[in-house]
Amino acid sequence: MSLNRRDFFKTIGITGMTIIGVNASGSNSSADEKTEFHGILFDSFACVGCQSCELACAETHGLPAPEDEIKSGVLRKTSEKQRCAVNSYSTPQGDIFVRNQCMHCNEPACAAACLTQAMYKTKEGPVIWRENKCMGCRYCMISCPFDVPKFDYSSTNPKIQKCDMCYDRIIKGEQPVCVETCGVALFYGARRELIAEARKRIAENPGVYVDKIYGESVAGGTGYLYLSPVQHNEIGFNTTLQNSSYPALTKGFLYSVPSVFVLVPTLLLGIHEATKSNKSKQIKDEDYE
Repeated sequence: MSLNRRDFFKTIGITGMTIIGVNASGSNSSADEKTEFHGILFDSFACVGCQSCELACAETHGLPAPEDEIKSGVLRKTSEKQRCAVNSYSTPQGDIFVRNQCMHCNEPACAAACLTQAMYKTKEGPVIWRENKCMGCRYCMISCPFDVPKFDYSSTNPKIQKCDMCYDRIIKGEQPVCVETCGVALFYGARRELIAEARKRIAENPGVYVDKIYGESVAGGTGYLYLSPVQHNEIGFNTTLQNSSYPALTKGFLYSVPSVFVLVPTLLLGIHEATKSNKSKQIKDEDYE
C-alpha cells in the first residue's frame, strides 16, 4: 500500500516538534570536527544594491531572474525561486543595502532537525540540501531561526530551496558565484580570516562601522558574516537570537524524554524507506508490463 504526502503529514504532524528535539543532539554535523569552516563576509557599507549577485545566483542555479526591484521600506524575501535577496533600509547614515540568504550556521538547527541528513553541514562550511535523502518532512523549515529553507509547493517534484554557497564550485576550488560577480561587498575565505578582516576594517575606519560583526556569535556562529555602518536592528537583523547554537538547547532532552518519542524517528524513517521501496517496485513492475 502506497502512502501519499498528505497522509504522511497527517501521521507525523502531531509529533513534529518532539522529533526536532530528539534528533538535534544526534545530528551528523561537521561542527565538532577539527576543520576550519569557510564562509562569506558581506560589507553593507560597500554594497551599492546593483543586484548582480542575485542575477548571477539565479543564472547559475537555473532559477528565474528576480523581477522586483529594490525599494526602500519594501522587504524582499528569499523564496523557492530566489536563493538570495538584497533589501534597502533607510537609516540615519542613508540607505543601506543588505543581502539575505542562508546563514550557514556552524551548528545548523536545520541539519539537527533533519531525520535523514538531507540537510547537511559540510566540512568546508556550507550547509547543503541533498535531494536523494529528503523525505519531505520540512522540519528544516520549522527549525531554522532565520526562516531560510523554502519548499516548492507548486512543483510536481518539490524541492527545498536555499543558498548552498555554491558548494559544487567550492569543492572544485572556485569561489561562490556571488563573490566572483561582486568583488566589492562580498568576500570568501576561511571564517577565522574573514573575522580578522572585519575587525581590521572596523579598527582602520573609526566612525564608519559599528563595532560588531553580525554572525560572529549569533546562533552559535554563522558562515555568513556582516559588517554594518549602523546598528543591526536598523537593517532588519533579528538581534534577539541567542548566541549559543539552537541544537545545543536539546542536548539534555534525551535524558528525560519518554521512550515512545525516542522511537518515533525510527518509525518515520521506516515509513520513508518503505515508501521508497514501494515506489521502486512499482517502477520495476511497470517496466515488465
